[in-house]
Amino acid sequence: MGFRITTWNVNGIRNPFAYPPWRDQRTFQAMFDILEADIVIIQETKIQRKDLRDDMVLVPGWDVYFSLPRHKKGYSGVAIYTRNATCAPIRAEEGVIGVLSPPKSSTSFRDLPKDQQIGGYPRPGQLSGVVDEAILDSEGRCVILEFPAFVLLGVYSPANRDESRDDFRMGFLEALDVRIRNLVAEGKEVILTGDLNIVGSELDSSNVAESLKKNDITMEEWQSLPSRRLFNQLVFGATVSGNRDEGREQPVLWDLCRCFHPTRQGMNTCWDTKKNTRPANYGSRIDYVLCSDGLKSWFVDANIQEGLMGSDHCPVYAVVADIVARTSRDIPLLDIVNPPGMFKDGQRQREWGQKDLLPLSAKLIPEFDRRQSIRDMFTKKTSNGLNSSVQTPTTQSTTAPQTSLEESVGSDFSRISSNGTAVECSIAKKNGPSGDAIPAAINRSPKQTTAQKRSADSPGTADATTKSKRSKLITDNAAKNKVAPGQRTLQGFFKPKPTSSTKREEDAASVTNSTVPTSPAQAALASTVAPTNRSPAKHKEGTPPPRSELATPVEWQEKVFDPIEAKESWSKLLGKRVVPRCEHDEPCISLLTKKPGVNCGRSFYICPRPLGPSGEKEKGSEWRCGTFIWSSDWNGSSS
Repeated sequence: MGFRITTWNVNGIRNPFAYPPWRDQRTFQAMFDILEADIVIIQETKIQRKDLRDDMVLVPGWDVYFSLPRHKKGYSGVAIYTRNATCAPIRAEEGVIGVLSPPKSSTSFRDLPKDQQIGGYPRPGQLSGVVDEAILDSEGRCVILEFPAFVLLGVYSPANRDESRDDFRMGFLEALDVRIRNLVAEGKEVILTGDLNIVGSELDSSNVAESLKKNDITMEEWQSLPSRRLFNQLVFGATVSGNRDEGREQPVLWDLCRCFHPTRQGMNTCWDTKKNTRPANYGSRIDYVLCSDGLKSWFVDANIQEGLMGSDHCPVYAVVADIVARTSRDIPLLDIVNPPGMFKDGQRQREWGQKDLLPLSAKLIPEFDRRQSIRDMFTKKTSNGLNSSVQTPTTQSTTAPQTSLEESVGSDFSRISSNGTAVECSIAKKNGPSGDAIPAAINRSPKQTTAQKRSADSPGTADATTKSKRSKLITDNAAKNKVAPGQRTLQGFFKPKPTSSTKREEDAASVTNSTVPTSPAQAALASTVAPTNRSPAKHKEGTPPPRSELATPVEWQEKVFDPIEAKESWSKLLGKRVVPRCEHDEPCISLLTKKPGVNCGRSFYICPRPLGPSGEKEKGSEWRCGTFIWSSDWNGSSS
């Protein structure tokens, strides 16, 4: 089957779960199993450390290493997941240059002891110094893992969108180039993966020639753009115009997808989702898996997975053979992608354990280190913070009548105050027929609990008074906890509210039809409500009778909205607007102008079909036509 390395720009770490097949199970473990990968490099996680959750970090059978932005929220971010059953790194770093520090340490990676360094750090004079080194590594764009066989770099390179970021972009690419060349010079093999945001050649993008002609740029000028020139000098077989730069005389990496598909066209890995160019495959190839020369013969396959949805990019993978040639003999790959002694001749000698975690592993973040289940956490808190526990009712007390529960409401209980401290409240116990104490109700205020405690402790208190207070307490708590019914439908908004007299009559009817009161408090409440068949009292002279007695059924109905009429009125007001149809006689879609200018914020209608292979609107074809209508110009009748 081979050892598979997959890289994917997910455009948000949870973004794939909105698409099939990932949304069926919505777990990272299921995602990695579908990808059939042993190492997964993810770019554009778009989270910060405070946004990490259990399902991202505590993935069963996997370890993970993050590089997250220090300042910007919802921006960049790289993660590398490794399958514990097949591989485990021996060193891990964050950043390209090595100026960052491991967790719980103030020493930078490049200043660690030699046996703890990955190596290849830029030496003085190798970088231009236009951008501060600490800033280059502050945006969460690189994670580096070292295995006994090779050094793996997971990278998310800055995009070419804003001229103000050109210096940062070139500074990052320059540092990446230097680090890779230094590692190779030290005799280490390198695998570079990720979204590099660079199109290497005309074959790697749709309609490059037409685009250049439109912008009046020659192919040589396009090849000589700084970022493309730097990248092409790093890769074997790439086109470099003119003489090579000093220090970049020789290429060091192979583009694996081009090694297995040298002339394949349309091998795009990124598309414009706003223009919906993916169906016509109008995009670019900017995601790569590259390896140093010594590893080229190890790989048996490399390709893109354009059919997997979940982002504006698609996954790219490369497969390493199970048996590889090293030092003039064949070695099982598992022996050299795990710490020494874990595998021998392809057979596991010991299991992966907690001691194999590296300092950069996300599983060692305090929030996730040696995590227990939620149930264990609550059990521990209860045993430490509470002096007395709430007993579980026995079967006999559960089946006892309600009056028994009210009589025995004074058993021991504990409650937690709003500031989290434990408060023990003990009130008089009253045993049931079996002699077992029945648990007390917990919903009491401190004032009410104190009053009950005093009444229970005083020797001259009558049982009837105690029962009345307890019944009143339960009634008050029930009234506090009662939730007012909310408006569930639009039609309910037009229903008339019952008058106070009608409400009193309904309450009286419900009390009259209820069962016999089980406590003195309920009996007193029932005695204060008049029966429903009681005749209305006569009014004093000069006092107008209540409105409920004057209004006749006919007058009342005149004041109620007709629900059918109301529904029709709202349907006319909120009904779906008729949209124009394009040249294909299909309903147009509405979009909003976001480009700065006089039309920013205006909405318009265009053809719903995606752009064709040309990347432009076409007439008389199956792709997007030239229909364009401003929403303000559409009157709902023209076609």
